[in-house]
Amino acid sequence: METDRILTPVRAQLPLGLIPAGSTNVLAHSLHGVPHVITATLHIIMGHVQLVDVCTFSTAGKLLRFGFSAMFGFGGRTLALAEKYRWMSPNQRRDFAVVKALAKLKAEDCEISFLPFNSSDDVQERRAQGSPKSDCNDQWQMIQGQFLNVSIMAIPCLCSVAPRGLAPNTRLNNGSMALIIARNTSRPEFIKHLKRYASVKNQFNFPFVETYTVEEVKVHPRNNTGGYNPEEEEDETASENCFPWNVDGDLMEVASEVHIRLHPRLISLYGGSMEEMIPK
Repeated sequence: METDRILTPVRAQLPLGLIPAGSTNVLAHSLHGVPHVITATLHIIMGHVQLVDVCTFSTAGKLLRFGFSAMFGFGGRTLALAEKYRWMSPNQRRDFAVVKALAKLKAEDCEISFLPFNSSDDVQERRAQGSPKSDCNDQWQMIQGQFLNVSIMAIPCLCSVAPRGLAPNTRLNNGSMALIIARNTSRPEFIKHLKRYASVKNQFNFPFVETYTVEEVKVHPRNNTGGYNPEEEEDETASENCFPWNVDGDLMEVASEVHIRLHPRLISLYGGSMEEMIPK
């Protein structure tokens, strides 16, 4: 397809430094191991560079943005609510929005198509070099139903509420994304799932949670009710006929299917594992 060539970005030649602040905290935390300004600065000074996987988000062949992680459903709804209370402190509005979203917990009727991760060395090398599309032999899979939350993560997404990461089984540059799906369940069970992120227990060990390792994902909402209305009030945040997405902590509103595609090792960032910072 012509759009596949259009949406194939060129690998950045210059490394970028990232200081943790605001919506960059998850990426910085995943990159440096800690959300620490001095650690980030030391990586830049010492020239520690990592290649990092990046995602493109598109709809109907139109590029929406680049990113590293996304949440649809509960994660998107929570951010849409939080955006209505910008006068609160970040932690206050986050906690307030989580409680409010849980009180109005709602599943989305979706069709999710995904291309499973192919770990073949030649395939990964071809894609790392910017090959526009997967082979015709690649087999897309599809699941559908009522989903409370859908997460697509190209990086581990370490953060204060999930010290091991929202997607602890993925890496910064392993050429794959974690697709994590929470199907419809009771509110108490879903809350148990959320609480597991802050503990050492496996947050995915629930019958309603499914995980996949993928290269591409298409999320197609099947609701015809005009998307999500954050509250039945005059000061609505989400646009009419749009569904809210949380992409790297930024609100993205889209009315139709979103195509998320991974581009392996697309960008060079200053950073490294904590082991590299410890003298031997």
